[in-house]
Parts: sequence; C-alpha cells; structure tokens
Amino acid sequence: QVQLVESGGGLVQPGGSLRLDCAASGNIFLMGTMAWFRQAPGKERELVADIFSTGLTNYADAVKGRFTIARDNAKNTISLQMNNLKSEDTAVYYCNADLKVSRFSTYQQYWGQGSQVTVSS
Repeated sequence: QVQLVESGGGLVQPGGSLRLDCAASGNIFLMGTMAWFRQAPGKERELVADIFSTGLTNYADAVKGRFTIARDNAKNTISLQMNNLKSEDTAVYYCNADLKVSRFSTYQQYWGQGSQVTVSS
C-alpha cells in the first residue's frame, strides 16, 4: 500500500508565502514524475507544477516565477514553495506521484489527501 501524506498550507495574506510538503511511503519500487495539482471551488483540478526524477520541472503559467517545486529522491518527498501569493491561488492543493510498486508493475498514480490554501486579507 502506498500513501502520500501532505503537510503545510493554511491562511495567508496576499503577497505572503506558504510551503507545502508531501511524503510518499509504502511499497514503492520506482518513483516517477511527482507533481502538485490544485482545485478551486467550482473549477476543475489543474496542474500547478511537476518534476521528473531527473529534476526537470514544469510550471503552469499562472505560477511561474512565484512557485518552486523540489523533490528529494532518496526520501520520496516533494515540496512546493509558494511566494507572492494571490487571492486566485486559493484552492485545495494535492500532491501526485506516478510510481511502480514492483519491477513488473505498470506506473500508477497516487494522490495526497489535499491541503487547503487560502489567500485573503
């Protein structure tokens, strides 16, 4: 069984900063791409940023220059440092991992429990 456990998030004023962390544990044979998604009320879940095992990153245009995704391959963790937060960043943030549980399995996606980020004065 694989679990992704998130921590961080909360309430912050516009222009402030928050950090999200996510730790994957369990029967992990090979970790692939890891990512952060978010879902605002009434909207579809969207990709915020992802990071390959090589360290290559991609960001949504809306967060470029403000958010930074990082990973620790040895610990199977990812983080999202969010700076200069805006009200439109308010959403539930989910970590995501694409991984194999054995040498012979295919890649499967796993999700964290979700963390509320609220940007408001």
